[in-house]
Amino acid sequence: MNWDTIKGNWKQVTGSVKEQWGKLTDDDMTAIEGRRDQLVGQIQEKYGIAKEEAETQVKAWEARQRSM
Repeated sequence: MNWDTIKGNWKQVTGSVKEQWGKLTDDDMTAIEGRRDQLVGQIQEKYGIAKEEAETQVKAWEARQRSM
């Protein structure tokens, strides 16, 4: 699943995102609106990690989505 597909199906994938990153709220999901950069930023902020680590986590999540 590429990011355009994820963005187009954002409401359907939010459950998977929240399962992976439980600190993200429904309000965060609304603010992110399927934008990858926003997701990385929210993960970075909520978990207090470096941008590179957040990017790595999102890439791993994307890979799992592709395999589904």
